[in-house]
Amino acid sequence: MGYLVNLVVEGRGALIVGGGEIAARKVEDLLAAKARVTLVAPRIGEKIEAVADRVTVHRRPYEARDIGDSFIVIAATDDEELNARVSQDCVARNVLVNVVDRPAHCTFTVPATVHRGDLTIAIATNGRCPAFASILREELEGRYGVEYGPLVERFAAVRNRMIADRAAGPAIRATIAAMYREMS
Repeated sequence: MGYLVNLVVEGRGALIVGGGEIAARKVEDLLAAKARVTLVAPRIGEKIEAVADRVTVHRRPYEARDIGDSFIVIAATDDEELNARVSQDCVARNVLVNVVDRPAHCTFTVPATVHRGDLTIAIATNGRCPAFASILREELEGRYGVEYGPLVERFAAVRNRMIADRAAGPAIRATIAAMYREMS
């Protein structure tokens, strides 16, 4: 079983190895999280080309030195040997690495997520069945609409006031739970 975390990558280096559709999705996600994204691939697709002004792109094969000061690395190629090499290079440097759809080569996996403003709902299968996580994500997208995003702001304001008044965690939780139940 993994230990699910929400990594803060803002301003940190993120390397993507690969230039196809999956790499493009990872680039979009990391840009949204405000990471400093570098991509290495001999060829890149149109979606990456469209954001190339916001990404450092090296149109060449991967080299171990590409890891540089990266906080995380994602290998998203169709070359199993290359993906395994990227993983080995990262593990040797204690850099977090995800090889898409190959949990045996990962030090972290990426859950399927539903985003509603600052609310993120994550579904993880510890890399065992990403397709099932995707199916559940679609269900949750229907259940939790855009109206849930502003709830985070509202509840955060209540929490902040209660913290200022020195309220304890259980009291804060009880207050927010009561507010949420009233809305349901």
